[in-house]
Amino acid sequence: MRATKIITAFTALIWLLCSFVPFHSPDATKEETTIAHKIIYNKKKHSMTLSWSAFGSSGNYIIRRGGSRLATDFAQVGSTSRLTFTDNRPHPDKYENYYKITRNDITIVVSLEQQLFGDNMYFYDRKYEKAETARDEMNAHFGTIGLGGANGEWTTKRQAYYFKSNVNGQTYDPGGTGSASSAAANAIELGFYSHIGGLGKVPGDVKLGAIFTRPHLSGGANATCTFWRSVENVTVMRDFSWTVSQSTSARRMQIESTSKYISDIGSNNFWGSGGFIADAHYTSSRPNWGGQQQWYTRNTVFPAGSGVMGGSYNMVWQGCVNPPQADNANSPIAVTPVIREKPFLFIDSDGEYKVFVPAWQRDRTGLSWSATDMGKGRVQDLLTNWYIAREGDTDAEINRALRAGKNIFFTPGHYSLNAPIQVNRKDAILLGAGIASVTLEPTEKNTWGCIYADDQDGIIIAGLLMDSFNSTTYQVRVGNEGADADHAANPIMLTDITCRVGGVQAKNIQIHTSMQINSNHVVGDHFWLWRADHGSQPGGSARWVRDRCRNGLIVTGDDVTLYALFAEHYQEYEVLWLGERGRTYFLQNEPPYDAPNQASWSSQGGRVDGYAAFKIANTIKEHRSIGMGSYAVFTGTDGHVNKKNGFELPNSPDVILEKMCITRFAGPGNILNVVNGTGGSTATGVQRVASYNNGTGAQPYDETFDLPDRTSYPAYIVMDK
Repeated sequence: MRATKIITAFTALIWLLCSFVPFHSPDATKEETTIAHKIIYNKKKHSMTLSWSAFGSSGNYIIRRGGSRLATDFAQVGSTSRLTFTDNRPHPDKYENYYKITRNDITIVVSLEQQLFGDNMYFYDRKYEKAETARDEMNAHFGTIGLGGANGEWTTKRQAYYFKSNVNGQTYDPGGTGSASSAAANAIELGFYSHIGGLGKVPGDVKLGAIFTRPHLSGGANATCTFWRSVENVTVMRDFSWTVSQSTSARRMQIESTSKYISDIGSNNFWGSGGFIADAHYTSSRPNWGGQQQWYTRNTVFPAGSGVMGGSYNMVWQGCVNPPQADNANSPIAVTPVIREKPFLFIDSDGEYKVFVPAWQRDRTGLSWSATDMGKGRVQDLLTNWYIAREGDTDAEINRALRAGKNIFFTPGHYSLNAPIQVNRKDAILLGAGIASVTLEPTEKNTWGCIYADDQDGIIIAGLLMDSFNSTTYQVRVGNEGADADHAANPIMLTDITCRVGGVQAKNIQIHTSMQINSNHVVGDHFWLWRADHGSQPGGSARWVRDRCRNGLIVTGDDVTLYALFAEHYQEYEVLWLGERGRTYFLQNEPPYDAPNQASWSSQGGRVDGYAAFKIANTIKEHRSIGMGSYAVFTGTDGHVNKKNGFELPNSPDVILEKMCITRFAGPGNILNVVNGTGGSTATGVQRVASYNNGTGAQPYDETFDLPDRTSYPAYIVMDK
């Protein structure tokens, strides 16, 4: 495969380019952020009262009103010398009132939406704006605040772009031709830590023209560092060129056209490292993920056809309509056994902001929604049921809101914690927008983790990136040790979760495990657990001792089901499974690139070279997973580091791994066997094992695993049953 050859040839250059971070100055301070202002809506009188602190040197304050922040027309509605003004005849929809207050050459903008959601959420309304307005602003952000290049990869800036429903047949499409990567397409270019969301009930309520994610490596042909962006609940009318790798999600979409390849920059030379699409409908053409190493697609509808849709090694199509035929690289799976789609923000018919929380579904094929129906689920009022967190809110404020019965909507931002967020009650929800980051800052006050979820029914944690700038036991922990509640009727759900170790911080950190799942009946839908292989600080051999983390994921709970698991570069078993009846549909893995020598990276009492990517303990009696890829990239070693097995499991009748693949991308070291000493070495190329079940390979040695324990907990964390 040509893509495979290019991946191997350019890997060393990729690491170098990914690690280069040019100086990037912060955004200029907006004038309005330095002037205090407030807006109060009187529902009974339907009036808006504005107040602000003094600015300017002389004259009256002129008040103008528009229907949206970027409305074409703002009409004057008043003039006053005072620091307050009441508009008694605002637009009927309270959120369609944006006020510009001007004195001398200074203007501030005041609105309920800005007051509610802060400065990092951008709202667009086609009723009042030109079709190109949103695209022009988003592309300006892409170009001016570093969201499109290597400097954007490590920024702490976060942003979400929300589109209100189209009216009167209008769309947000400014018109254009050709693939989304061409200038003539007039596409939206979505950058790092950015999210697009439609505020309609169904994807067809918000129609965009074209969307493109531009890789910044190798002249735009290399998307292996195109991370951290998402889009959901919209229709793309002309071209959806989703050119991405890990920690990117496209959900609940209608896609009316797509490029021949997922990106056509570089034509056949394009390559990427996987991605995730779910609950989407391609209406006119079948996409092609040509050049992708792997990809996971769930509950998506494609037009009928028999052609392949690309991918080099591991393509999993679960619960899809008209998926590709099964072959070495493609694994179509008929149904999704248990799933709940990600909650999302929308505006209801009464003009109020709501959150739709989809219902659990079993053995599903196809979409959760239709052209006219949101699907099964419940609607929650945002102002009544939720605490809207904004950048600068503390762990104490967020935990206080959770204890008061509120769910948490994290607006885009970088949330610095001195203690874990504790999700401590049934059906509690944490929902992040704009790749919101929950971060342990360099302090000794929090050595326990970012998020602890108690062993309670129906908890949802979605759309959050966990960073650790400080040493910690966990980043995310679900359930206490020995958790034994039965959540089968209402499982715990984890969706679009990233755990990142290293890359950003400039101090030594020690972490035991990025994520530990102790509760039973947990469902995970798209994780990237990543001990960073590059970053904003110098790497090399120092990284092995500076950015320490043993395990990406430890599962001790029973009946845990995971979809789209990406886990990379951890220093021991990257996934360690100790619970019964586990299922994983798709794994992407690269081992640590930087183990200095074999003696520092050997398992099972030093008797086995390296650590398996996916390890099922010998005590397990029942397990079944499918679509597993592990790829050797040993670039920071002494040249003599290998891994004996890609995957390890007990030789037991009901423990099964299917569709395993190993290969080597870079470095002198190899994965010597696919599974349990069988399947061949990457020294001779790609190796595959279709199924291993109670096979003839050597069962791994019995082990006692070093797990985090209760002594790691802070005294004030009480794990309620």
